[in-house]
Amino acid sequence: MEPECPQKSPYVIDVEPGTYAWCRCGKSGTQPYCDGSHAGTNISPEVVKFEEKRTVAWCGCKRTKNPPYCDGTHSLL
Repeated sequence: MEPECPQKSPYVIDVEPGTYAWCRCGKSGTQPYCDGSHAGTNISPEVVKFEEKRTVAWCGCKRTKNPPYCDGTHSLL
């Protein structure tokens, strides 16, 4: 199954220390984070943990080769 493409640009967000589940399927209503909408698919979220506050460019097209981070693949869509 190919993931949906919710947007052709990254979600640039300041995050606090903690654990985050990045949506891989593109169906989540809480992009870029997982809300469980992948149920029934063969796609699961990418879980990442940050030790300190930082700015993250989460992939919005769901086609990055470096999940969950934007690698510019959206420019090829």
